[in-house]
Amino acid sequence: MFYHIEGIVSEIEQNLAVIDCGGVGYALNATVNTLSCIKTGTKAKLYVSEAIGENNFDLYGFYSKNEKRCFEMLTAVSGIGPKAALSILSYNSPESLALAIMNQDEKALTVAPGIGKKIAQRVILELKDKISKELGSEQISLPVMPAANVSGDSVLNDALAALSVLGFSSAEIAPVLKTLDVSGMSAEQIIKTVLKHKA
Repeated sequence: MFYHIEGIVSEIEQNLAVIDCGGVGYALNATVNTLSCIKTGTKAKLYVSEAIGENNFDLYGFYSKNEKRCFEMLTAVSGIGPKAALSILSYNSPESLALAIMNQDEKALTVAPGIGKKIAQRVILELKDKISKELGSEQISLPVMPAANVSGDSVLNDALAALSVLGFSSAEIAPVLKTLDVSGMSAEQIIKTVLKHKA
């Protein structure tokens, strides 16, 4: 099993990066976001997810662990294959994907080529249902916030729910939140900040 592959980027094609590792070129399917973070001729490390079938052994590479986590979360949805997951993540960052799921924003998903309304609804339904069950058994404990932040509780709750969609537990989230002043921050800004700390 591959965890990550590190080497020189020898080629970049549409949805594909080739990483030269000790003279072996690994072809990694990748999102637009990941491809925009690497350059031909430079060193790069991509986190790997494998798709092994009867007639295929495909590797998927991601610039961040969070993007890889989202990919694996999407491919766990019934009827969503690796290509559809890559398409969704090429048009949605991990934080915007999480917010789209929590807000049931189908349009954010259907902008991706090949993703119709039915697929978007399935992603939202299955992943929101999954996280609702998880939140039911584990309530996220919020750090004590200054009075100025109380009005932003709904924004904070949206951010926490979205982070839970991405698979983060309260134990992982709370220490980062304690270091933040979330007053005036949007849900997406909170999510981005936490993801940066957890990357």
